[in-house]
Amino acid sequence: MSKVLKRGQTLAGLDIGTTKVTCTIGTIGDDGLHIIGVGHAPNTGMRQGVVVNIEAVSEAIQKAKDEAELMAGVSMPAVWLAVGGSHIKSFDSQGMVAIRNKEVTNEDIERVIEAAKAVRIANDRQVLHVLPKEFKVDSQEGINDPIGMSGVRLECSVHIVTGSNSAIQNAIRCAEKAGLSVAGLVLQQFASALAVLSADERNLGVTVVDMGGGTCDLITFTQGSVVYTNVLPVGGNNFTHDVAMGLRTTQTNADILKKKFGCALPDMVNEEESMEVESVGGRQSRTISRKDLCEVLEARAEETLKLIKEDLESNGLMKQMGSGVVLTGGASQLQGLVEMGDFVFDVPVRRGIPERTGGLTDVVNSPMYSTCVGLMKYGMSRQKEAKATMATKASMGSWVSQWANKIKDLFG
Repeated sequence: MSKVLKRGQTLAGLDIGTTKVTCTIGTIGDDGLHIIGVGHAPNTGMRQGVVVNIEAVSEAIQKAKDEAELMAGVSMPAVWLAVGGSHIKSFDSQGMVAIRNKEVTNEDIERVIEAAKAVRIANDRQVLHVLPKEFKVDSQEGINDPIGMSGVRLECSVHIVTGSNSAIQNAIRCAEKAGLSVAGLVLQQFASALAVLSADERNLGVTVVDMGGGTCDLITFTQGSVVYTNVLPVGGNNFTHDVAMGLRTTQTNADILKKKFGCALPDMVNEEESMEVESVGGRQSRTISRKDLCEVLEARAEETLKLIKEDLESNGLMKQMGSGVVLTGGASQLQGLVEMGDFVFDVPVRRGIPERTGGLTDVVNSPMYSTCVGLMKYGMSRQKEAKATMATKASMGSWVSQWANKIKDLFG
């Protein structure tokens, strides 16, 4: 389904979120990825990462696509599509094979990964990723790259990520209705991690929390490998709903107030600050203290962060995070959330934004673009893999051809 890209060609990422659709277009230069087009549009056709209204989602994708194409001045190529939401499930598996020539080769690694993913998957589910955690050669454990090592037996532990067939196909259908073809599927939080993490963070141990409108998507790395993924059914919409209920205002106005005046820590705002709040049912607007809004948000923020911490603790991951926690995604932009995270998690917390890109860096310098930028980085890595595979095949073909000619000469 994916095509090999050449330097200078375009590639694109599409993130269909619960509250918005975001897409980006980029080109691959000698110094890496360059962003040339960005588009986003509000989305009302999703619930917790699952399509509930195909027409609404398709229209949102079309608007975001048109905006990105207008900015980039090129048509949008096949997109790398982010897949996330409450339907995502993951589990660990192991595989073992005999090393054929007493030295581990790429072929041995492919065989052991195939053995590890040879597990029963429900008919209504689809495998998105098979991510190697670590390898073991004979009795030696904790190996990240076993190529060239000598041994008899090769074992591999993998993390398998699956999604609902119907949810994935509906997302693809929405993209296709907007005139886009899909180059490949990528787990949403995995894409975000590619955009915001450094190699050092992945090696030391880190958890990325992609905070969207409907869900918080978690992914944990230790020693450079993915060891855990999960989806929690809380997100920015829960914050908005609490504000609407607490201040007795509309959902639309609650969202505006949250983004403009919101803060997770009331002590960070001036007690004398005030704001105007629309009332429901045509009643007259009211003026209230900004601190009242922040107190409503504080309770939800603390509950959400504690829920994330409890999930990590129950899986024994908190002690493995030498680099701490990285918050990204649109809902992570709430002021004071990182400071509260330092207190709740008791490990370093930072807000993640896309890094190591060129082009429109000032435009995508926001957590809301992490997934899309990561999708394009994933596409770049797949390009390199495809090129390496083609080069290997060409080399093998040349080697076989040379031997064939020598045999012909011998029997000529």
